[in-house]
Amino acid sequence: MQAAALLNLLQFASPALPIGAYSYSQGLEAALENGMVKDADSARRWIVRHLHEVVAQWEAPVCWRLMRAFAARDGAAVAQWSERFIASRDSAEFRAETIQMGFSLSRLIAELGVAEAAALALLQREAEVSLPAAFACAVDALAIPHEAALLAMLFAWAENQVLVCVKSVPLGQVAGQRLLLSLRPELEAAARYAQNVADDEMSNWAPGLSLLSMQHEVQYSRLYRS
Repeated sequence: MQAAALLNLLQFASPALPIGAYSYSQGLEAALENGMVKDADSARRWIVRHLHEVVAQWEAPVCWRLMRAFAARDGAAVAQWSERFIASRDSAEFRAETIQMGFSLSRLIAELGVAEAAALALLQREAEVSLPAAFACAVDALAIPHEAALLAMLFAWAENQVLVCVKSVPLGQVAGQRLLLSLRPELEAAARYAQNVADDEMSNWAPGLSLLSMQHEVQYSRLYRS
């Protein structure tokens, strides 16, 4: 990867990116409340299962398809996969999460002036912008290799999950970094799967996670928005 692309990737995969990712736990806070996650071992089990059974089965493959669609300037494919992703968000919190962060990232891309007009037009024609669509647009605008971008997307997701555990289990800082380091083979496997899974093999079927998200909507004490 060229140095410029690497620097662009580091910037747009950073938790400092002002799109609000740190404010979401994606159901993990509800799992903590229910006692499903309570220490380092259970935190790792939760993250690995969420990665392989949810993210690698749907979110990562959708992001991969959106990156290819933006590269080809295929407006129909951009609209199709963005709409499918939003439709797959089966709780109010999950839907609000992707739309809020998608809107924030798309606005950031526009304000930074990094995207070509044609690519930005593909994004802005959507009534609601999903986070994967906005991320794919940024990847195209900054000439980031797709394989690296997919790994960065997965790592950023895992890092955020680990940070939730550090704050709320609680885990120590070193334990959190040890956990994140141990996830690297899992992230690589998830990326490989997402790049090769066929359309008719993709799935967002995760009823347990959906129920936890719905419970979180009425949870008495919350630090996170999902």
